[in-house]
Amino acid sequence: NYPLNLAGSKLGPALMTGNSVVMKAPSAGAVTGLVGIGACFDMAGCPKGLVNVVTGRGSEIGDYITQHPLVNAVTFTGGSTGLHVAKGVSMIPIQMELGGKDPCIVTKDANMKAAASAIVKGAFSYSGQRCTAVKVLMIVEDKDEVSSVLMPMVMEGVKKLKVGSQYEDNDITPVIDKKSAALIEGLVTDATGKGAKMLLPEDGNFKREGNLLWPTILTGITSEMKLMYEEQFGPVLPITSVPTIEAAIELANGSPMGLQASVFTQDIDQAMMISDQLHAGTVQINGAPARGP
Repeated sequence: NYPLNLAGSKLGPALMTGNSVVMKAPSAGAVTGLVGIGACFDMAGCPKGLVNVVTGRGSEIGDYITQHPLVNAVTFTGGSTGLHVAKGVSMIPIQMELGGKDPCIVTKDANMKAAASAIVKGAFSYSGQRCTAVKVLMIVEDKDEVSSVLMPMVMEGVKKLKVGSQYEDNDITPVIDKKSAALIEGLVTDATGKGAKMLLPEDGNFKREGNLLWPTILTGITSEMKLMYEEQFGPVLPITSVPTIEAAIELANGSPMGLQASVFTQDIDQAMMISDQLHAGTVQINGAPARGP
């Protein structure tokens, strides 16, 4: 998603507290690691051996790096691989920023215009390739009294997004590789095959060219569909309606991930009650999820 930003947030504190660093760049971001981090530190006159950037497949060199006897702390950004890393490092400090399903709960009293704007931004900025993106929208309503107001505004905002090359002024650009694109398409196919309705694209057909995916919105998502709990990491917004706030909390907490969540309500007591019960590291109130509070 943003490898320079993530690396910088880890390198800065480590160096300021007197440590040398070994950074294993992600396989898909090796150039960013070598040039954006390694070369820049070298050109700035950084002493040799203080900031070290290595590349390679995590499955081949990850254990060697994280379990090396000279390593005194490990910080890791990624998905379920973090569980393997945590089990292997033993008795040293670890800091994990793992995947998120990041539910967005919209209650009946929410400011719908503000919620719609935040949902579009939260779900589709960076083409949805953010661990803190809105990954599932949960609308609290008895029938369709909330979605009938909220969804036209969400749809209008998404339709304005420009799709195309990352080298031009576009909002939705290709996801990192074709493997990722295929995974996202598979999650959508699973959902529609089990009864989900596709609102976008409007012709009801998932649109993909290579690893460029058009914004996709699905309603009628259920817990039997992979999209409810598996991280799509792309421009896809799954939506479900729930009858009560308690049902939304239970559904959100059913995810094995717990990075972030967002809640939209104008009742501060209700906001605090929901956020206290959600199993998430950070809960944004009336705002799109983001790195940090």
